[in-house]
Amino acid sequence: MDKITLRKQWVIEASVDDVFKIMTDFEKFPENFPKVAESVRINNRDGNNLEMEATVRSFGKSFKVKMKTQILPGKGFISDNDSYQFGTSGHEELLLSKHIKGTLIDYTYQVAIHKKWLRVIAVPLIRWYSMKYWEKAVIDRLKKMLEK
Repeated sequence: MDKITLRKQWVIEASVDDVFKIMTDFEKFPENFPKVAESVRINNRDGNNLEMEATVRSFGKSFKVKMKTQILPGKGFISDNDSYQFGTSGHEELLLSKHIKGTLIDYTYQVAIHKKWLRVIAVPLIRWYSMKYWEKAVIDRLKKMLEK
């Protein structure tokens, strides 16, 4: 199965702690990032390990995602995500580190498309569109929330 790896870095002019608090408050994602999250429900919490169900938005559609997420205190999170409805699964890493101007966000998403027919359409779209959309819907909003 082909996997697509998307990776990008951004700098936010805010402390790592401030970025961390927002980016790991998953239950507030629909409020903070409404263009990518309709709902998030934590089904199980064992320390820093979360099992969640979310309804997310992408490509103009809403679909369900099951997430197994590990919060890395002060550093971000890693998450394995399955969307049976959309036919994808992925490994997501959002890692934070100090930067001279604030916080460096290092984001990687490795996605597998399980439906063969969907790969033909989705692979070019995901490569071109996904990170641009995520930057606008999450990073730009995060900057508005934190940068003064």
